[in-house]
This record gives sequence, structure tokens and C-alpha cells, in this order.
Amino acid sequence: MSIKQRVENIKDDLDFFDDELAKYEYIIDLGKKLPVFDEVNKTPENIVHGCTSQVWLICEKKNDKLFFYGTSDAIIVKGLVYIILDIFSNSTIQELKEVDMDIIRELELSEVITPNRQSGVIGMIKKIKEYALNA
Repeated sequence: MSIKQRVENIKDDLDFFDDELAKYEYIIDLGKKLPVFDEVNKTPENIVHGCTSQVWLICEKKNDKLFFYGTSDAIIVKGLVYIILDIFSNSTIQELKEVDMDIIRELELSEVITPNRQSGVIGMIKKIKEYALNA
């Protein structure tokens, strides 16, 4: 499944909810699905810059695809981490290099999250692109 298709799937899920509070609660629930993130990976080099909360993101390469794992110390941000990992994990390096930073607009997250949180999502995407460029 392409990154664009994954974005559409998340957008469809978010569009299911009529109001922002319900979307917000859904995002929080997604964060509860994140796999346990090993404390050993909570290092300065794995921190995502641009986030008001602390976010850690790591990458693993399997064949020609990259897989991402992460967490945050903030409950809503964990949900955003889940969304970003769901969209970008299991993508080829080339797909990730071509990612458009306009994903927040496509997901219409600006209706639900603050500009600071949006900045954090952009920071996560930048870190993912950085991993792809260095892979």
C-alpha cells in the first residue's frame, strides 16, 4: 500500500467522527496501540526536534524498506506518533525520499491539533525523511 493510500485511510478514519473532540479522543486511543518503546532508545540522537513534547523515533531497515518505532511523553502526541508510523513504516527508501510535507493539510489535522503539535508532526516527518536520505 502506498503512503498516499495510507494517508487516505487515516483521513477516512478521522472523517468518520463528526466533531473535533471525538477525533481527539480517537487519536489518544491510537496512541495506546503503540508498541512498548525500549527505554534504551530514549537517547538524544533519537529525539524529534520541533516538538513541544518529547518524541523519540528510531528506524530499522529490512531489505529495501524502512520501519519506524517511536513514542512520546504526551498522551495526544503518542496518537500522532502512531498515525505517522502507520503512514510511513514499511515504505521503500525512494517513497520516503519523495514524501510531501503537506501531509498535515491532507489529513486535516489542523482542525484537531494545535500549531505546536502540527510543528511536531512536521518534525517527525523531517526525521523520517532524514532516515531515508541516510539509508
